[in-house]
Amino acid sequence: MEYVLIIISAIFVNNVILAKFLGVCPFFGVSKKVETALGMGGAVVFVMTIATIVTYLIQKYILDKFGIQYMQTITFILIIASLVQLVEIILKKMSPSLYQALGIFLPLITTNCAVLGVAILAVSTDGFGLMESTVYAIASAIGFGLALTIFAGIREQLDMMDVPEGMKGVPIAFVTAGILALAFMGFSGIA
Repeated sequence: MEYVLIIISAIFVNNVILAKFLGVCPFFGVSKKVETALGMGGAVVFVMTIATIVTYLIQKYILDKFGIQYMQTITFILIIASLVQLVEIILKKMSPSLYQALGIFLPLITTNCAVLGVAILAVSTDGFGLMESTVYAIASAIGFGLALTIFAGIREQLDMMDVPEGMKGVPIAFVTAGILALAFMGFSGIA
């Protein structure tokens, strides 16, 4: 039951983008097409999960053991950067079209604060062991992908609508993101 609560909470209640405001840059940048949003969501699931596992182990068995917790942020950033390079190489070989579609945003996963934020939250949450941290990372990444994909679908529909001239583009995207965040707040009583 504990894992179910972690999953529901991370995906819906404490969504990384809509509740914690982490990863907003790719949220607005990659959300113009659903296909690109799905690809970014998949890449973030992989990177966030592996990064959380690796950073958890490094935190517990190196940083904590040697009393160098102050190195956490820089260590986590280096690990995430290495993993993003791995994802970039894999995507370039396995899915060149997705690699091209993600463009500059794939390397930006390196600086995506959602990945770093989830890794730090997973390590610092009391009572979370490696398994709970991994479940939290996967669920947070799914929540990131879900919000990104829903937002991309809404933006595709908005492109076909008659939006007032002053609201076209970024302004209507911000209003829509706010409404989407309010919709996700409706889940706050669940977990």
